[in-house]
Amino acid sequence: MEILIISGLSGSGKSQAASFLEDIGYYTVDNLPSRMMVKFAEFCVASGGHYDRVALVYDVRAGEEFHLLLDAMEKMRALGVTCRMLFLEASTEAIVNRYKETRRIHPLSGEGVSIQQAVQEERTRMQPIRDFADFIINTTSFSSAKLRSELLNLFGAQSDRQGLNVNVLSFGFKHGIPIEADLVFDVRFMPNPFYVADLKHLTGLDRQVRDFVFSFRQTHEFMEQLEKMLSFLLPLYSEEGKTVLVIAVGCTGGHHRSVAVAHELADYITKAGYQVTENHRDISR
Repeated sequence: MEILIISGLSGSGKSQAASFLEDIGYYTVDNLPSRMMVKFAEFCVASGGHYDRVALVYDVRAGEEFHLLLDAMEKMRALGVTCRMLFLEASTEAIVNRYKETRRIHPLSGEGVSIQQAVQEERTRMQPIRDFADFIINTTSFSSAKLRSELLNLFGAQSDRQGLNVNVLSFGFKHGIPIEADLVFDVRFMPNPFYVADLKHLTGLDRQVRDFVFSFRQTHEFMEQLEKMLSFLLPLYSEEGKTVLVIAVGCTGGHHRSVAVAHELADYITKAGYQVTENHRDISR
């Protein structure tokens, strides 16, 4: 059985870390005093494997001397439990900005005490606990995806990694840019099959339209540059921990050029080893 203590500075991401760990199978409890941890560990041990991975969030709100937490960890280890501590921190500036954005109240702030002063006081109080931590993560420049990726690297199994799923989406600019798009590419510079009588009523999924769109030098040069860019970007998005990436390709109406290019692009990304979903939002409009 494993118990992971999540501690650290208020505003450093402990609650978010607990949520990510819960997603990969940890049973999480927030703000559990150290005196209750041993009793809780005894209950988990006696549960017959129902609670074999537990994460307990512990912070300054407990109002205890730090040695009580360390004593509790030693007692839990004596029960045969693997007990480790994760400590999260961030720069004072980052924590102050997070509190301003969320308008939450720092647990050590009060009348005449600024957020910055409260953060500095908490940092001093938590230093002894930080010194005993098994893992320390500084979340100053972390996105949610990056924090999730770090936690997966430390505590996740291979089965917990979903990998990057790419949604390639064609659309028409006259119907609006998809709000879910991460990357948007405009192919309206390509010659338009709409003005070819035999192609007007077909779509980019038809061979005749595809052959027309890809009969021009600029289309091939565009695809070469786009594929080069994605071969660079996709591994970085995956490393960052992003699980879904939406690539939108747009032309005027979303019937011809964007559909042909999106279809070709989806095939390229699939061959590169990624899970791909192909959608054509405006093809039937």
